[in-house]
This record gives sequence, structure tokens and C-alpha cells, in this order.
Amino acid sequence: MSESLEVVARKAAGTRESRRRRRQGMVPAVLYGHGEKCIDLAAKREAIQAVVRHGSRVVELKGAVKTSALVRELQWDTFGVEPIHIDFLRVSASDRVKVKVPIDMKGEAPGHRAGGVLMLLMHEIEIECTPDAIPEKIHALVGKLELGGTIKIHDLELPKGARVVIDTDETVVSCTLPGQKAEEAAGLPGAVEPEVIGRKAAEEGEGAAAAG
Repeated sequence: MSESLEVVARKAAGTRESRRRRRQGMVPAVLYGHGEKCIDLAAKREAIQAVVRHGSRVVELKGAVKTSALVRELQWDTFGVEPIHIDFLRVSASDRVKVKVPIDMKGEAPGHRAGGVLMLLMHEIEIECTPDAIPEKIHALVGKLELGGTIKIHDLELPKGARVVIDTDETVVSCTLPGQKAEEAAGLPGAVEPEVIGRKAAEEGEGAAAAG
């Protein structure tokens, strides 16, 4: 079930008005889509933060407007602490939308137990699906990942009816030999800032020795 969010209308737009709203604890917003005119809105900062904490991607707007909307883009302040602007896209149950969804690893890999290093090479993936099928996360199941193995996009379990909009042969997770450097794994297709899990204690010790 979608989360409700109370919004108010903004009679004026522009930087000065946005700053005034933020001083009042409000987050400026805009609603667009479905061929209808854009509407300038605002919502309480605490309510927006609650939506983010709950991982809601589709919300039921109420107050100044009443419609289902996709959180299309959320802008944060310089420190990434407070939301400063939000874009809403009107959606209906039959719409198919493109969204980016975080990826995480789930399970314990046999290759990790054998001394390998798990690398998460893709932190998010863009999928196309109906609004009610948007997942909070997509799990890369590593329970059968052996040393030297990989999990590719086509191995991921997607919500029913969802499809990936990029090459499904790109690598999401790898289980490499301990001597392989993270930057080498990052050279694999689709790799972005690999997250390394299970790095050998010996390697950490070598790094500390080098620093000393």
C-alpha cells in the first residue's frame, strides 16, 4: 500500500520562495506527467524524510492535489542530510515507469568461505515495471557463488513483469582470488566503485605496515 503525503500549493516559484519554504521546514516540490500542467507544491521536511526512511517510491499525494505519484528525483543539500527539492511524476496502476533500484548481496557465498573476496560491482540497476511492482531493493543471491564465479544481471530475481533496460550480461557480483585488486575487478563490464567484502586480514596488515 502506498504511503500518504500531505502537500500544499506554492503560489510562487523561484529561488527566493524556495528558500523561504525551507526556512519554514518545508521541501519545495513539483508534480508533472500524464500530459497535465506542472504544479508547484511543498511538503513538510519530516514527512519527506519519513518517506525516504520507509523506502517508498510511490506515494498518495493529498491536500492541494490528490493523485498517485512516483518520487522521480530527490535533491539533497551539500552534506546529503536534508532534502531540498523533490520531483513527483503522476502515475496510474497501468503505467510502466523506469526507476533505479539499489542492489545488495544476500546470503553467504561458498567462495567467500573458501577464502575469496566478494565484490559488489553494481550498486543500482534501472528497471521498467508498474508502480506497484517497484521493489525497495533487488537482492543478488550469493548462496551458490563459488570462488572465481560471477553473478550477472540475468541471474537477478526481478519483480513479476519487470524488465532490465540495460545489457543483462553485465557483471553484478564477483568472487575473486585474494590477490586480485579491486581496481582490476572494477574493469569488468558494468562495474562502478566496487564494494569489497571479506578482504583478507593479511592484506590489511600489509597496508598498515606500508603506512608505517
